[in-house]
Amino acid sequence: MSTLWRHARLATLAGEQGWGLVEDGALWVEHGQLRWVGPDAALPPGLTPETEHDLAGALVTPGLIDPHTHLVYGGDRAAEFEQRLQGATYEEIARAGGGIRSTVSATRAASDDELFRTAALRARALMAEGVTTLEIKSGYGLTEADEARCLATARRLGRELPLGVRTTSLGAHALPPEYAGRADAYIDAACGWLAGQQAAGLVDAVDAFCDTIGFTPAQTRRIFEAAGRLGLPIKLHAEQLSDQGGAALAARHGALSCDHLEHLSQAGVAAMRAAGTVAVLLPGAYYFLRETRLPPVQALREAGVPIAIATDHNPGSSPTLSLLLMLNMACTLFRLTPEEAWRGVTQHAARALGLRDRGCLAPGLRADFAVWQAEHPRDLAYRFGHGRCIRSVCGGVERTPP
Repeated sequence: MSTLWRHARLATLAGEQGWGLVEDGALWVEHGQLRWVGPDAALPPGLTPETEHDLAGALVTPGLIDPHTHLVYGGDRAAEFEQRLQGATYEEIARAGGGIRSTVSATRAASDDELFRTAALRARALMAEGVTTLEIKSGYGLTEADEARCLATARRLGRELPLGVRTTSLGAHALPPEYAGRADAYIDAACGWLAGQQAAGLVDAVDAFCDTIGFTPAQTRRIFEAAGRLGLPIKLHAEQLSDQGGAALAARHGALSCDHLEHLSQAGVAAMRAAGTVAVLLPGAYYFLRETRLPPVQALREAGVPIAIATDHNPGSSPTLSLLLMLNMACTLFRLTPEEAWRGVTQHAARALGLRDRGCLAPGLRADFAVWQAEHPRDLAYRFGHGRCIRSVCGGVERTPP
């Protein structure tokens, strides 16, 4: 199947800087890949596409990539939102048995079909805003069987929706109630699940939550070592609530990304730079939890650490389903430039998932792109609540508008 998309304003985001704008540009797509990208007037002669589309000057960008979500879960945590507004902290709620543990209970009680149905609704909301690839973490089952169910649901989303899905095993998300007071024994169990998840084709990477209400650096190291023995890449929820040195630990293990990072130290920045680890910033969680300590954006910039942006969609600390809103929040709350924010949901987001075949518009890459009713990509970072994706293509196939 070959398709020619013509007369578009392209924002390729190719290269290390600049928007890569091409006025009156064209995209030649064949067998799910971009075969040619450039000015319409320079199209190679003799092209005979099976389908041709005139975009009449619409803006085309790479498909958006959300590199950190917890999309598969049961229930919600609206009551906890109310508790926090009445003065309870996220940590206090978690220690009282709420937080992640309450979602674990609801997830375990949900059927496979219910988990898929609700996760598919969430995925479609992200897709409506031009998302063509996303990561889905487990972490709300916390038994071998329930973690596998959540990962299998994520895989099913990738099969049944026109969407790229990467799965991450997050068994080390919280201590389940049946292991109260036995965190080391739980880590032993979680490490043991990884081989079965890998054998079943359920997992692309491994994550952990290293913090005061999560797991210690020593326990996190054991998860990383177990992943390493299986050849699985690692990621880390790091330095969200305190500085546990998790980012430096993850970087020493060659982490794809470290995420959150509000309490990241200069030593952590240096370790991430040396390892080529991506910093994934999560402005939705920062906003929703009413945090006041900003991640060290300027230090990351100066060190040349790539910065990605994600929704962190989850029921407790970031219930957003708008990556476009995260673009705006990354600019307004974290002071990223519009270009930095856009690279954070395209090129750098792909890198945070270990993907080299998408994230910009260039020949040889996967044909993932979005068509917008906008003049320039910065317009979509400037607006919030009304960015309009009018068409999108995933793997060369146009998706039906929602």
